[in-house]
Amino acid sequence: MMFENPPPVRNYPLYWWHVFVKWLSFFVFGVGSVLISIVAFPVLKLLFPDPKRFRTAGHRFISAAFRFFVGFMTVIGCARLTAPDRKRFRTLSSKIIVANHPSLLDVVMLISLVPNADCIVNAYLTGKNILHIIVRNLYIPTSLSHEEIMQKCAESLREGNNLIIFPEGTRSLPGGQHPYKKGAARIALMSGCPILPVYMGGNDKRGLRKHDSWLAYNTRRRYHYVVTMKPEISPAPYQDLPAPAAAKRLTQTISETLADRANKDSIELYDALC
Repeated sequence: MMFENPPPVRNYPLYWWHVFVKWLSFFVFGVGSVLISIVAFPVLKLLFPDPKRFRTAGHRFISAAFRFFVGFMTVIGCARLTAPDRKRFRTLSSKIIVANHPSLLDVVMLISLVPNADCIVNAYLTGKNILHIIVRNLYIPTSLSHEEIMQKCAESLREGNNLIIFPEGTRSLPGGQHPYKKGAARIALMSGCPILPVYMGGNDKRGLRKHDSWLAYNTRRRYHYVVTMKPEISPAPYQDLPAPAAAKRLTQTISETLADRANKDSIELYDALC
């Protein structure tokens, strides 16, 4: 995995400043989540009593809130986002967006780019914490049965939403990725909607990866996310295969698209931008 062995810290005051602004960013995220849950959502429900219109407005509101949050992180020097296909992200409809998952902020970056983004959210976020108000009203929790999840995904795609899925199911481990799960492929085969692979690249995300210490940070500079689209994958060529084989082959295609070539493209783009 690239950037696995970063250079030593050169400027310790700057390094600890970056750690501080990372903590500050998550504090602001937490406060913002509470305000959205107890202030913004009740207002949206009053303005849009129809459930479908409420979800549409809610998705766009969360996307705008995440854009504000990304802008805040840029201003304080915590992280920045580069998306060469930013305009196309804003016009996507009924796509299954699959992405690698190297860090904690990946979903924030993607939803900030896609105004009509839906996603499947880990069941623990539907518990007693304040985020459950947002998740239960707008997104698809993994606590549902397999049939219910598939049904809600298909319904969301028919409404023109874009479904964000991380096929690994969790953040990548430092040094490698988890095997890709077949959920995205099964949804594509069922719905007929195309898959849009998106590569989450940039520099070292040390401190935001799975099992990293909260005191860890990139040793040289602030986090930089480079989000690039890859060619769409149509499920049509796999439809004639038996369902298990079709899902396996399509998942393999997704994995290959987001592997070596995508990795090299991201490094080349990152080097050019820096």
